[in-house]
Amino acid sequence: MAVVKVLVADDERDITDVCRRYLEREGYEVLVANDGNEALVQWEQHRPALAILDLMMPGSSGWDVCAVIRHQEDIPIIMLTARGEESDRILGLTLGADDYLTKPFSPRELVLRVRNLLRRANVQHSSDGQRQTGLEPVPPQQEPEKHFEGLSVVPSGRRVTVRGREVELTVKEFDLLHLFVRHPGQVFSRNQLLSQVWDIDFDGDTTTVTVHIRRLREKIEAEPSSPQFLKTVWGIGYKFEGKASG
Repeated sequence: MAVVKVLVADDERDITDVCRRYLEREGYEVLVANDGNEALVQWEQHRPALAILDLMMPGSSGWDVCAVIRHQEDIPIIMLTARGEESDRILGLTLGADDYLTKPFSPRELVLRVRNLLRRANVQHSSDGQRQTGLEPVPPQQEPEKHFEGLSVVPSGRRVTVRGREVELTVKEFDLLHLFVRHPGQVFSRNQLLSQVWDIDFDGDTTTVTVHIRRLREKIEAEPSSPQFLKTVWGIGYKFEGKASG
């Protein structure tokens, strides 16, 4: 089995060194790029299973690299940002990043998020340190399809159709929608969604959830500003409403 490749792109060598050290300790093969252009070359040549991108890099920015990768393939992407750059984080998530970390960050937390994203993307971990990419997905649970008026969710294939048309969701977008359709009518706070979908228990910045909800609405709602399925419960969070169909 091939070792899973992870791309780390940042112009700060201290950051790439610590990321490489901690990720290699977990058994990943780490590809390092010190600017955006080099990151694109590494992506084209090696097709890593996950990318960690600094937003502000010489050459192509993290936004640019994220957009190129997301246009070609739906691998998990983590953005690295400086504190206070909320607008940059929102833009990175809007372009298709699955998660972000603000600098300085804990290398152990980075490893945890990498592991969780790859697991949800069906990248297998084996006991001997070898990894297998999602080309051969983990056997799906025998969970029934969910059908609502105009929306269908197929857990086994991680497929979603809206009004008869299949739509492409990122790993985290599907995970969010899957959680909602399994618990129709239940209200989830943003921190609960962070815990359930991102596997992170903390009372922190919930921008990630807000942006992913907005992206989901743009893909599954006929009128995102007046959603049929993903409802806002003001002061609390969100819930899914949908009338089950055949």
